[in-house]
Amino acid sequence: MKHLLAAVALLASTPAFAQDKMTVLLDWFINPDHGPIIIAEEQGYFAEEGLEVEIIPPADPSAPPRLVAAGQADLAVSYQPQLHLQIHEGLPLKRVGTLVATPLNCLLVLADGPVQSLSDLKNRKVGFSVAGVEEAVLQAMLGHHGVTLDDIEMINVNFSLSPSLMSGQVDAVIGAFRNFELNQMEIEGIEGRCFFIEEEGVPPYDELIYVANPDRMDADMVRRFLAATEKATQFIINNPQESWEIFAATSTELQDELNEKAWVDTLPRFALRPAAMDAGRYARFEEFLKESGMIDSINPVDAIAIDVTAQ
Repeated sequence: MKHLLAAVALLASTPAFAQDKMTVLLDWFINPDHGPIIIAEEQGYFAEEGLEVEIIPPADPSAPPRLVAAGQADLAVSYQPQLHLQIHEGLPLKRVGTLVATPLNCLLVLADGPVQSLSDLKNRKVGFSVAGVEEAVLQAMLGHHGVTLDDIEMINVNFSLSPSLMSGQVDAVIGAFRNFELNQMEIEGIEGRCFFIEEEGVPPYDELIYVANPDRMDADMVRRFLAATEKATQFIINNPQESWEIFAATSTELQDELNEKAWVDTLPRFALRPAAMDAGRYARFEEFLKESGMIDSINPVDAIAIDVTAQ
């Protein structure tokens, strides 16, 4: 008995193994798109991988990739289309994992409005939030229907995508997320309709990805981070209602009808294998940007994305 008590006392006095600290910058305020990250934290999956993860929403949504490139954070949640352009700008970034594995972007119109096909956009107004890739996406979509960018008027509506559409300021918006803006309009009592970009001439891509500075990253920590988010994704898929309740309990701001609807619509789009990489997908999108005139040269896939499980 004395030996047992001594052993218990020794264990109690032994410090726990220190966890590796990681900083992850989100692309936006916390929302259902970030489900696997939040569930991994709440369910202790990061801790099981020996990680202490600091999750930070950005003050400026454009800043996270640049902060990671500068070595001020370990990972950032970003977008595949933007990553291609940022690498051409010279930022030392690579995709190391996937969070949302399908496009969320769509061209959104009123279901009963004047735009019933993309050809109806001729001589009409299209709202957007962020210049750059959206023009290439819209150009590809319109080209399949005999319309060019010169045939439409593009209006910067900042982040008021669905409000500008519902108010009649514009006839369509590009850059709307199908899991949010459609639900937002439905809640307002107005039915919207999405033209899905991957069905209209744009190569499919990973909407949300994890990016790192390859010269500064700890590949082992990244692998453990991805293992934890994979386990979280499996939990979400297997327990959609319970996982929603865990997620929503982290903030009163998440506990509303819009976020609950968005949660359901986002579940099938989470990457079931966040570390897995489709090299062809990155090669095709690089070629798409070149053909669209967005970039002047084509980078090889290994300059854009890496499989950290092979490092």
